[in-house]
Amino acid sequence: MSHPPLHDPDRYPRLQLRLYLGPDVWIGPGKADLLELIGQTGSISEAGRRMGMSYKRAWSLVDGLNRSFAAPLVSSERGGAGGGGAALTPQGHEVLTRFRRIEAAAHDAASADMTAIQALHAAKRGR
Repeated sequence: MSHPPLHDPDRYPRLQLRLYLGPDVWIGPGKADLLELIGQTGSISEAGRRMGMSYKRAWSLVDGLNRSFAAPLVSSERGGAGGGGAALTPQGHEVLTRFRRIEAAAHDAASADMTAIQALHAAKRGR
């Protein structure tokens, strides 16, 4: 991967959530990272590149998200002489903000138990 994901997979213990909205429809830390990077870079291809994925994969994820919601989460313009670009729509910002809030609340609620379980795990390794 060309950058550490925004959800920091090297931090332990960690809680990773995936919010299922229906059969085969979910948003998790990877899709949230992609949305966040599109918002930061203004580009689906650059966001994908920073996550170590092809443009085709990034576009496929964005297309799936856009089709899964009542309104698109990402708006885009084709490239060409004037260049293209992408941006989060107001609904995209709202979904990302609410998902990050869910992640933070879950982490806060589980923090003490995660630390206790991590200590038990470390104790086993120390024997």
